[in-house]
Amino acid sequence: MGEVEPGPPGPLEPPEPPEAPASRRPGGIRVLKRNMKRNGSRNCLNRRSRFGSRERDWLREDVKRGCLYLYGADTTTATPTTTSSATSSSSSSSSSDLHLVLCTVETPASEICAGEGRESLYLQLHGDLVSRRLEPTERPLQIVYDYLSRLGFEDPVRIQEEATNPDLGCMIRFYGEKPCQMDHLDRILLSGIYNVRKGKTQLHKWAERLVVLCGTCLIVSSVKDCQTGKMHILPLVGGKIEEVKRRQHSLAFSSAGAQAQTYHVSFETLAECQRWQRQASKVVSQRISTVDLSCYSLEEVPEHLFYSQDITYLNLRHNFMQLERPGGLDTLYKFSQLKGLNLSHNKLGLFPVLLCEISTLTELNLSCNGFHDLPSQIGNLLNLQTLCLDGNFLTTLPEELGNLQQLSSLGISFNNFSQIPEVYEKLVMVDKVVMAGNCLEVLDLGVLSKMSHIKHVDLRMNCLKSMVIENLEGNKYITHMDLRDNQLTDLDLSSFCSLEQLHCERNQLRELTLSGFSLRALYANSNRLTAVSVYPVPSLLTSLELSRNLLECVPDWACEAKKLEILDVSHNLLTEIPMRILSSLSLRKLMVGHNHVHSLPALAEHIPLEVLDIQHNALSRLPDTLFSKALNLRYLNASANSLESLPSACAGEESLSVLQLLYLTSNLLTDQCVPVLIGHPHLRVLHLANNQLQTFPASKLNKLEQLEELNLSGNKLKTIPTTIANCKRLHTLVAHSNNISIFPEILQLPQIQFVDLSCNDLTEILIPEALPATLQDLDLTGNTNLVLEHKTLDMFSHITTLKIDQKPLPTTDSTVISTFWSHGLAEMAGQRNKLCVSALALDNLAEGVGAVYGMFDGDRNEELPRLLQCTMADVLLEEVQQSTTDVVFMANTFLVSHRKLGMAGQKLGSSALLCYVRPDTADPTSSFSLTVANVGTCQAVLCRAGKPVPLSKVFSLEQDPEEAQRVKDQKAIITEDNKVNGVTCCTRMLGCTYLYPWILPKPHISSTPLTIQDELLILGNKALWEHLSYAEAVSAVRHVQDPLAAAKKLCTLAQSYGCQDNVGAMVVYLNIGEEGCTCEMNGLTLPGPVGFASTSTAKDAPKPTTPSSSSGIASEFSSEMSTSEVSSEVGSTASDEHNTVGLEAGLLPRPERRCSLHPAPAAGVFQRQPSCATFSSNQSDNGLDSDDDQPVEGVMTNGSKLEVEVDIHCCRGRDLESAPPLTESPVPCPEEHTRGLFLGIRRQNSVNGGTLVPVSKDRMELQKSPSTSCLYGKKLSNGSVVPLEDSLNLIEVATEAPKRKTGYFAAPTQLEPEDQFVVPRDLEEEVKEQMKQRQESQPEPEPRGEERTEPPEEFDTAL
Repeated sequence: MGEVEPGPPGPLEPPEPPEAPASRRPGGIRVLKRNMKRNGSRNCLNRRSRFGSRERDWLREDVKRGCLYLYGADTTTATPTTTSSATSSSSSSSSSDLHLVLCTVETPASEICAGEGRESLYLQLHGDLVSRRLEPTERPLQIVYDYLSRLGFEDPVRIQEEATNPDLGCMIRFYGEKPCQMDHLDRILLSGIYNVRKGKTQLHKWAERLVVLCGTCLIVSSVKDCQTGKMHILPLVGGKIEEVKRRQHSLAFSSAGAQAQTYHVSFETLAECQRWQRQASKVVSQRISTVDLSCYSLEEVPEHLFYSQDITYLNLRHNFMQLERPGGLDTLYKFSQLKGLNLSHNKLGLFPVLLCEISTLTELNLSCNGFHDLPSQIGNLLNLQTLCLDGNFLTTLPEELGNLQQLSSLGISFNNFSQIPEVYEKLVMVDKVVMAGNCLEVLDLGVLSKMSHIKHVDLRMNCLKSMVIENLEGNKYITHMDLRDNQLTDLDLSSFCSLEQLHCERNQLRELTLSGFSLRALYANSNRLTAVSVYPVPSLLTSLELSRNLLECVPDWACEAKKLEILDVSHNLLTEIPMRILSSLSLRKLMVGHNHVHSLPALAEHIPLEVLDIQHNALSRLPDTLFSKALNLRYLNASANSLESLPSACAGEESLSVLQLLYLTSNLLTDQCVPVLIGHPHLRVLHLANNQLQTFPASKLNKLEQLEELNLSGNKLKTIPTTIANCKRLHTLVAHSNNISIFPEILQLPQIQFVDLSCNDLTEILIPEALPATLQDLDLTGNTNLVLEHKTLDMFSHITTLKIDQKPLPTTDSTVISTFWSHGLAEMAGQRNKLCVSALALDNLAEGVGAVYGMFDGDRNEELPRLLQCTMADVLLEEVQQSTTDVVFMANTFLVSHRKLGMAGQKLGSSALLCYVRPDTADPTSSFSLTVANVGTCQAVLCRAGKPVPLSKVFSLEQDPEEAQRVKDQKAIITEDNKVNGVTCCTRMLGCTYLYPWILPKPHISSTPLTIQDELLILGNKALWEHLSYAEAVSAVRHVQDPLAAAKKLCTLAQSYGCQDNVGAMVVYLNIGEEGCTCEMNGLTLPGPVGFASTSTAKDAPKPTTPSSSSGIASEFSSEMSTSEVSSEVGSTASDEHNTVGLEAGLLPRPERRCSLHPAPAAGVFQRQPSCATFSSNQSDNGLDSDDDQPVEGVMTNGSKLEVEVDIHCCRGRDLESAPPLTESPVPCPEEHTRGLFLGIRRQNSVNGGTLVPVSKDRMELQKSPSTSCLYGKKLSNGSVVPLEDSLNLIEVATEAPKRKTGYFAAPTQLEPEDQFVVPRDLEEEVKEQMKQRQESQPEPEPRGEERTEPPEEFDTAL
């Protein structure tokens, strides 16, 4: 076995190690080195590997100090059978050690290498396979600090702290050896000493020879271990490779052609044989001699590659090729047949002049290399046909370039040209001027007129503001022009008589004048056009798009275009549609949505129209002959109009309608329109949401057998017809926000996938023995009367997404349920197979003093939104503790979340929106402040006094010119579909670290003090806001009682308006006001050991009936309760410390309770707390369910669940010490105490034991309050019904219980229900006596003015 010697080292050798000790090195190099083990799964560090206190103390002394994590090579870089001239000779085995190097920003790489005994340091970004060797003078720590600064970190101390985080290695990492994977080495070069036999016959003997597979050839040495002598070259392109059957682990390599040669190579192992066969098979399958060495971190090509003289195309993209190296760029002229060379993304800086000596080149790609100019020698490449120079800093082109008479394609996009180069006049074979993303400000039409050979002009994303016409001579040559994303205000191209296609979207055009002789397509969307003049009438025009302008009428010339097939005039100011347009014999697609059209002209003749979009107009009726004359109509969207009826499909008995998609959402349609629908037997999609339907006749639905998607949400339906079972192809049923009480018979449909029956009146579900296997999503949230048995839940267990009302979780004694906000969430996948939108919703954040809501849209990936949903709230809590400045902690939250994405965030990205509500400490006139931060396209809108207030910024190339300019300046390639490197239209995202520095995670941040005028907050992803305006979204949900129903409505509207992508919406209802306080400092009296007292001052608020959580599951409490100052404090029912739990537990000291409006002055460690709880009452001491416990007499139980509800209403009464004792019968109180609501204890009924009843006269006022009306007669989700007069009962409050150490919940414990509520009758008198004695032993409080004498304490049950 032999080994190929690696190539000689380059000139950039590290200096000799200095003789001075490390502690005296001038750069502050490495005061400590520690070996650390990596996690083998993700190359990340364990917690134990973080450096200790000594290192931290050293860093704190100076912000210019820091640490580097120096990684070893990932894999073996040199083996007996696999070597490369691009690898380092010093590494013979893989290294899994990680070295911690402390240094300063002034420490050069050479000094670190000397201290570590390395030859070079290598920099790897975003986990890419490409790693760059650092120059000896580069400073690694400064590179890290600059990287963090560009991400968005501003504080030097925070930058230093982030640089010490090992998780940063997923974004930027330093290696002491060149990292390279084994499969990549195989693609570069395979070599070894094997037994070789030449020829197909057995006349030749086997002999050991050096064998190398590199490029397109198999290289066999004539002498063993010989690398420089005579070498036998076997071209493999077009040849074949076969296994030798008579000899184990042997391959036969054969060249192509009549005089083909064959070499037999015998390998020692099967794995080795397979590696050679796999790589050689790729070579022999090629038709041309192509070698792809892209993305290998090469500084030079392997020396054996020069034996492949048949190479015609060499791809060296995304490497770090050097000039003066043995295999550097200056040696590429040795490839005598080279025709194509790709050197893009090599950061060359200077044009390699010796490339101009490769006269055979026909294609040369030098994009993104940082060139500022081109040498005159480029004119020597006379055979060059394609030259790509995109993404450089060129301002001029040399005149010698005009010598390239065969050049037919020249790309100079995204450079710094301020005018069209004159050399184009000499390049007569070039027919396209491709100059997108340059710096042109004036369009000189005279220059274009001199170039008769130019037919296509691409000047998108320049800075064009005006144009210049030197003469009146017309241009007869240009046929296609692209002027998108400029700043033009007027455009007159009437002299371009041969113009066939014009793109001028997203300018500021007010007037547009064109020639119609050859015009075939015009795209002028998103301008300010009031007039478009085309003369003569464009007889060849087929596509006309004028949406999002200020047109008040359709141009006359468009009505006369005889071949017009597509017309889009949506989002304008049209009041009518000309008869000539609608009756056109060529028009197939008409888009006139979002205008002011009141009526459509009647149709007299048959028309070929296939797609008609007339949504968001003022139509009260459709033409009577629409369906009978438009027999080809397949798509009709008439949503958001005022339609009261529909025209019939046909006059005869048999319908000829082929209508398949019908959207009629948000109209005034009644039951009378349903019979008309049977005239469309081919309907596949039917949307009738938000109309006035009360019934859907069963006989009519029976006729729609082809129906696949049905949306009936937002009506007044009580049932879904049983004949829906005949719609065998139905896969989606959306009927939320109705009055449906009977579950429809849809579980027998063979193709049903998505069912949404939320926010209805369902009580039970009758299910068949077997559910359809296709059912994936079932939403039953918001059905407060629904009872699901365990058998039913077991049947639903196979459903991928099951959304039901969930019982509330336990809370701690310090948690106060926020009465200032409640939320609802809706997410719909649309026509995509997966949901890539996730949301975050925490109504009770940080001990009840805030809330956080978020929306995350991964576009095509679902992994990142889910990661952000799980981690971002915790990151926010950590950052809030470090800084009180909203801009600082919000920005750091996004940046840290970006880092925590780890390897998942290297190639994937996500838009993110985070809204944080907290007490406002800066503005004394405001109770709370709302801080909103976002990246990407998710947005938040605040409804203030009925008006929308946008709080976010859309970071996209189309909507943010500043961001587009930043990306252009950094030389990103923006494709024609306006995507950065063809990946995403967003300029700021979380993740996508491989697109740094073009894509950054730094968010836009805005803070707004919340006032009593703020009604609600809407969060939505890109798909939602693309189809709903801010004003429409606000007006659509302002008067909806339930936030869940409001969010559902927004998603339904977006889908009915044409959204086919994932759509997510969250609606947060706000109830900000001083009267909503629920803390003790404003007079709330809490229950003590003697009795319970509560006062209430509830604010009327039109709030929902069923809140939902971030997972789409509603909690036990209705949303009226959450908005009428209802608080809940419960804990576990089991305790490990029974000796301290008793009737006296209520007397233990406890912290003062505060609400969200008045948080405690000394805030402790933030802890996210749930808002309410339902937990098991039959639990043993270890927190596990126990079946040995007997039911507790007198306590309302349901199976194994104890329903615990706590209603604590705010008042302006007295402190806890002055709380009045409880009496059995009501006693008149002075006026100052009439606001209080006193509760007595009595028997609830013959089954349930002692409960509390209000005895104050304010009980009736509380019952009448809309915000508390839902508290009476509440039916629990598990089926237990609380009587109407007892639904406001307080059962228990666990505020004094000791902390529990075991069990399911790490929450404060409370008394066992049987200990606290039920006392044997024979012990009642003894308990009363003990309570009285303890009451007498306590010191009496100081008397206060006008304080009345409290009545004696009486009990009718033992407490």
